[in-house]
Amino acid sequence: MKRQFALMFILMGFAISVQAAVSADEARELGNSLTLFGAIQAGNADGSIPAYEGGLRTIPDGHKPDSGFWADPFKDEKPLFRIDSSNVEEHADKLSAGQVNLIKSYPDSWYMDVYPSHRTTAYPQEVLEATVRNATGCTTLYDGLAVDEACRGGLPFPIPKTGNEVVWNQQLRYKVGPGFSTTASSNSWVVDSNGRVTKTAESSTFEEIPYYQVNQADRDSSMYARVWAMDSYPARSAGQLIILADFLNPQTKPRRAWSYTPGMRRIKLAPEFAYDTPVPNQGGVNLFDELQMFSGSQDRFDYRLVGKREMYIPYNAYRFYFDCKQDEQFLRRHVNPDCERWELHRVWDVEATLKSGQRHVYSKRTYYLDEDTFGIGLYDAWDHSGTLYRSLFLSGVQIYDKTIPYNVKNVSYDFNRGGYALVNDALKGGYRFHDKPLSEREMNPEAIVSRQTQR
Repeated sequence: MKRQFALMFILMGFAISVQAAVSADEARELGNSLTLFGAIQAGNADGSIPAYEGGLRTIPDGHKPDSGFWADPFKDEKPLFRIDSSNVEEHADKLSAGQVNLIKSYPDSWYMDVYPSHRTTAYPQEVLEATVRNATGCTTLYDGLAVDEACRGGLPFPIPKTGNEVVWNQQLRYKVGPGFSTTASSNSWVVDSNGRVTKTAESSTFEEIPYYQVNQADRDSSMYARVWAMDSYPARSAGQLIILADFLNPQTKPRRAWSYTPGMRRIKLAPEFAYDTPVPNQGGVNLFDELQMFSGSQDRFDYRLVGKREMYIPYNAYRFYFDCKQDEQFLRRHVNPDCERWELHRVWDVEATLKSGQRHVYSKRTYYLDEDTFGIGLYDAWDHSGTLYRSLFLSGVQIYDKTIPYNVKNVSYDFNRGGYALVNDALKGGYRFHDKPLSEREMNPEAIVSRQTQR
């Protein structure tokens, strides 16, 4: 009898921790007042944010297929205006703490050129259909820290109600297609407080989102993401490999991480590759849970959904991705603002506060996620004294010939030590998207090491 009561209370507790999906009435707004992926269909009152009209699907003149580079469809546009130290207060309600800090810290050199806003995000039809289906069927478990495995193939929460749901949309966003993406030469750069530029890594990379590989029978259905990076530079770390795999329920199946070092000639588990451990091949500037703005488990912070607001975020950054030359990107204190493009978009505003009893180098974080892609455009983090510690800006482009919203290249400003980092720069070789996933046999760590070290 005692065991029966214990089981009953466990089940009751589990049921309480389940976050219900939205109602059928709410879901009917998808395709009406909301897009099929949950963004507001209409533009804003003054037209500075346009209505959504299906995204960018037209290939512009000058694009070279399968080159790894994408022609800029907006290359002839001029900025509408510039935000700098003379007018920052006028625009402060649409800026993050990090943007304001940069303008005030470097008034003579950092500014934001604001361009016309274009809602270029487009998704494949099957992703849209799965997103609509998920709206009434997808739930979170463990008080928002896990997602039901039944959620596959589309954004899980197109009408999010909580901060955890918004962050899950970010983690499960559609960004590499049904197969995988690769780079032959993804570079990470660190510029120290003296303005010295150092390439901290040159890596070949791989990223897949098994969450969208719904017809891949050999995949673990609980795995939602898998990435690896193998360094070829600097010489002391050439051949070093990091592999990460993340799961829909990190409370019962936490991140699996492996590392391979040529000198040791063996693959070993690396459970430390999570949370606030610095990423070794990014010069220690970014943490593992800051990869692509957020990565890993949400269990150390409380995530509060503040709401939706308009902000200037990096967008349609084709010049930054493909045309701003390698040395042209860097100025002494910050990225060259001539390489950047800022647009006004609506974002989800999520505030994360460190839970009592949990350990992390940050006490608070804010995330601003584009309503169309759920990619985090802006991110700020504060230390335990309440001082702004770090800010990241993540730029994106629409891969128009493959219908993929892609955001991977980012800048990280370290206000504690001074200096900044530029990560996932593929100006050498570009980005590649492969339509068909590899088999699970080809994706085990031993196979990856063998395949990469034989090249």
